[in-house]
Amino acid sequence: MNKTESAGGVITNNKGQVVVVNQNYNSWSLPKGHVDPGESHLDAAKREILEETGLTELELIGKLGSYERFRISLKNEDNPELKNLTFFHFTTTQLELKPIDETNPEAKWVDKKEVANYLTHTKDKEFFLSIIDKI
Repeated sequence: MNKTESAGGVITNNKGQVVVVNQNYNSWSLPKGHVDPGESHLDAAKREILEETGLTELELIGKLGSYERFRISLKNEDNPELKNLTFFHFTTTQLELKPIDETNPEAKWVDKKEVANYLTHTKDKEFFLSIIDKI
C-alpha cells in the first residue's frame, strides 16, 4: 500500500464562512495536497491553499490535527493510497477566490455550519465536525 503525507487548511473569513474546493469536477474537500520532499507540512498547506483557492493573505491560527484516510478514487485500484492529512487553521480578509490548479476548478465560501454537507469523503466530514467548535 502506498502511504503519503498531505497538508491543508481550514480557512475562515470574518463572515463565519469556510473555503471548500472542487476536485476534478467530481468531489468537494478542504484545500489540501501532497507534501513535497523537503517541504514542511505548514509550507505545503500554504502552497496547496494558493493553488486551489488563489488566497495569499493568510494568518495562521494554529494546527488543527491529523487523520488518515484513503484517496478518493473513481476506479478500483490495485495500489490504494493511504493519506495522512494534517490541517491548519488560517483566517483571511481576502474574499475573492481564484483557483490556479486546473484539477481544482472551483472554490467557494460556505457557511461554517454547511461545510460538512459539501465534503465528499466521510473521514473529511468526521474531521471537520470534530474541529468545528475550534474555528
